[in-house]
Amino acid sequence: MRVNALVHYFETLTPLSLVELPRYYAADCRFRDPFNDVRGLPELQEIFRHMFERLDAPRFIVRERVFEAPRLFITWDFEFRFRNFRPGVTQQIHGSSLITLDDAGLVAIHRDYWDVAEELYEKLPLLGRLMLWLKKQGHPEAPI
Repeated sequence: MRVNALVHYFETLTPLSLVELPRYYAADCRFRDPFNDVRGLPELQEIFRHMFERLDAPRFIVRERVFEAPRLFITWDFEFRFRNFRPGVTQQIHGSSLITLDDAGLVAIHRDYWDVAEELYEKLPLLGRLMLWLKKQGHPEAPI
């Protein structure tokens, strides 16, 4: 698989392009992030479908990539807007993915890494204040 094609697929992902997932992912692929741990294309497609249903204008911007076969490491920004919370305000999550390709060049394992507390929970009204308070308790010099 060409790494550039996979990165382009991530950056241009839409609800309609989910049918192209088998061109990039193995049938028995495993995907894991802070909220999910699934195996197989149908389960992965459902995660992406759910993302498009719950969020407005979600998109990935790949910032860096390091490829040493069979592994690809990418850093990315995920931009989106919540549908029901602060509509119109773009949110951003910074993260990375470690991707392992199989012998056919398809994604066999895709593991996303990002800090749920800092990148998501701290941005929510009530939970955000609690998270910032907890952070300050652990680090008294931390600014709020």
